Amino acid sequence: MPSTPEARAEIWPETSAERDRFLLSRRPERPSHDPWQPGGFHVEVERTERGVIAPIATVFLTGRECPWRCAMCDLWQHTTEADTPAGAIPRQIEVALTAITRAGTLPRRIKLYNAGSFFDPRAVPERDYAEVAVRLAGFDHVVVESHPALVGKRVDSLLAALARSAPAACLEVAMGLETAHPAALAKLHKGMSLAQFEKAALELRKRGLALRVFLLVPPPFVPEAEQGAWLGRSIDFAFACGASVVSLVPTRDGNGTLEALTREGLFRSPRLSDLERALRTALPEPRGRVFADLWDLERFSDCATCLPSRRAQLQRMNLEQRRERSVECVACGHGPTR
Repeated sequence: MPSTPEARAEIWPETSAERDRFLLSRRPERPSHDPWQPGGFHVEVERTERGVIAPIATVFLTGRECPWRCAMCDLWQHTTEADTPAGAIPRQIEVALTAITRAGTLPRRIKLYNAGSFFDPRAVPERDYAEVAVRLAGFDHVVVESHPALVGKRVDSLLAALARSAPAACLEVAMGLETAHPAALAKLHKGMSLAQFEKAALELRKRGLALRVFLLVPPPFVPEAEQGAWLGRSIDFAFACGASVVSLVPTRDGNGTLEALTREGLFRSPRLSDLERALRTALPEPRGRVFADLWDLERFSDCATCLPSRRAQLQRMNLEQRRERSVECVACGHGPTR
């Protein structure tokens, strides 16, 4: 490892083109995906804006990779290199909803996540909005995700399509803030500043839309001793922008770049305790809901004995929005003092 902070900084290129090359050269091979099939789907429960615990369907759409290559992103593995064919997204939604209905009752709330931006026309063709809306008829709440730079006229196009075919559906847009640390955010290669995020959030408020914000636990480039303080500031910034939900997402390595940053002391892969601490620090939050992302928790755990209990506890805290005392584990020693 380099011996000085100046030397460590040299590992991460300064220009956008150099960063793209750095990221692409370290990626493993991209898996092949069928753009006519969803990447997956499931039904979970979530606390709503009214405090009700309700089922929500999540459909992981397959489509073109996001044009921004963020330093921490592993979602490109679930995308295609080619543009998403016209008609593919409505077909994927139909496949997922048919399977969910056959397995049980179809929820009235849905998330459409496409490992990128719903308003990227190369990932979700705008001409498909009408057919997407037809398939969303009967839903009360629809969540899509977007890069802040793409919040604009295509949001209005989707709203118009929903008004025609799914008039009961309220639209919520999820955006990745990642961190309010200005220098770290700039280094994440998101192509976005805090001011640009704030502007996009304002555009959503003007349209009466709900905002969900993703924050990393922990973000690369933030010194470990400062991560707790910056998480608090990031939560404050998200709610100041009008967020109704803040989702705490453990930063997942596996893209090659985070491994390189780890070797240089610029990132540390989170443990389950980091996510637990972050959620406990945030709760209770009177300005809105704060959730911990529970997907793939086993990769952050060192103990199979207490993982089920700790997963269940995080889920309870998500649903009840109150902190609980740490789970005690005789196998690994985890407990309230850890």
